[in-house]
Amino acid sequence: MRQFIVDSWNGVMNFEHNPLRHIPDLHVRHMIMQILAFMWSGVFALLIAESLTAFTISSIAHIVFILAIVVTVATFKVAEKSPGSFNFIKGYHSYGRGRGYVILRDKKGNPYKQYLPANDPGGEHE
Repeated sequence: MRQFIVDSWNGVMNFEHNPLRHIPDLHVRHMIMQILAFMWSGVFALLIAESLTAFTISSIAHIVFILAIVVTVATFKVAEKSPGSFNFIKGYHSYGRGRGYVILRDKKGNPYKQYLPANDPGGEHE
């Protein structure tokens, strides 16, 4: 029974198994899945409540849910392909620290450069 549920889910929701896998562009596949989700949320809203309010709530919920799944999968793929992307501590410098100085303003409002010590990642990393 479990395998039947997994296969059924993959046959509809997994773009690597459903017929959308033949579309080469991932963005196009995602857009089509969004359109289908929007359509099905409308169908279920009309079947359940026969209400535009139910359709709106269902549509928004489906879009948010699918976007959350897409962000999660994208994060997992980045972690799988380049795990170093998440190494924020070692060698990390904010933009201002990366250029070796920050721009501050004196009491009159005039900008000036405050040069930073070499190899100092900043107080937030100590």
